[in-house]
Order: sequence, then structure tokens, then C-alpha cells
Amino acid sequence: MGIRSVAIYSEQDKKMLHRTKADEAYLLQKARDPVAAYLNIHEIIEIAKRANVDAIHPGYGFLSERSEFAKACEDNNIIFIGPSSETVRKMGDKVVARQTALAAKVPVSCLFLFCLSTFLDYACWN
Repeated sequence: MGIRSVAIYSEQDKKMLHRTKADEAYLLQKARDPVAAYLNIHEIIEIAKRANVDAIHPGYGFLSERSEFAKACEDNNIIFIGPSSETVRKMGDKVVARQTALAAKVPVSCLFLFCLSTFLDYACWN
């Protein structure tokens, strides 16, 4: 494909395949644990700018579900390979996600609405 790959990795992941097969790899600053290293939005964006990347694929978990990360990519003219920051934000808010799905005529369970209204009724009267 002719696409240069850049990887980030924590100290604990230094022998992982994604690091060894990438064209370039950058060690993340040490953190309390390896997960925390992958959640440092500022550091990841700075590495991306230093490496002059066009796009970031966030993988799954970690930053892929954080609208702040998608927004940071957008703000720095880096393509976020995934939904827009606004979409990530909406889907992270379960009430807004449900409203968005209903507006798009996507079938949703009515159980959620019943449980929420029952809970609110109970909370208000007790």
C-alpha cells in the first residue's frame, strides 16, 4: 500500500508485534500502568505531530471511545479513523444515543425507557 506506519508503545509492550513491525515506533512516557500510558491524549498527539502522521487508528477500547481524543485529532488536522468526535460524544451518552437511534428510526428496546421512568417515579415518590 505504500503507507508508512507509526506505532506507540508502553514499556511493558516493547516486544509486541505492532512495535517491531512498524516503520517507526515511539515509547510512551512511563505511567502508573500500561493502560494509563495509552490514555495520555496530549502525548499521543505530540508524537503524531512529530512523526508527521496523516491519520490515527485508535484501535478499540482505550481512546477509541473518547470524544476528547477524536476532537484533539480534528483540532490538529489529523484524520481520526473512526466516527467524528461529535458522534463519539453522542454515543457515549446513553440517553442521547437512544434519542439519536430513535430519530434515525433504529429499533431500540423499550425496556430501557420503562426502567428509567419507573426508577424516576420511585425516586420522586420515596
